[in-house]
Amino acid sequence: MVTFDTNLWVRYLTNDDEQQARRALALLEQTDAVFLPKTILLELEWVLRAAYRIEAAVIHKSLLQILGLPMVTVESAGQVAAALDFYSRGFDFADALHLAASEGTEALYTFDERFIRKGGDAVPPVLGVPEG
Repeated sequence: MVTFDTNLWVRYLTNDDEQQARRALALLEQTDAVFLPKTILLELEWVLRAAYRIEAAVIHKSLLQILGLPMVTVESAGQVAAALDFYSRGFDFADALHLAASEGTEALYTFDERFIRKGGDAVPPVLGVPEG
């Protein structure tokens, strides 16, 4: 099993550097098993959104496409699936991963008002920090 860094996945998805994209695809095709850490997914979403200005719906579809590859095994698959569900409902991807990774806790506290509005009905609920 091997791990691909974020930049290989970016080349694979965007083909912005044709030579590197071909090399990444060739390596992917000859690899039996690729481990995909949550941290690489987090960075990949950020790069696609911030650097490439790709819309969330397209990023969501792209991440699902990678996760559907037969040789890919993702870290904490259940949490990633939950995070992608939250993301599809308009959550920021990082927030979605934080929330999904917090399964089994009573609440996730934040000062982020948007996150509170989105996550009030989530499990666990996203709550604002109480005033002193």
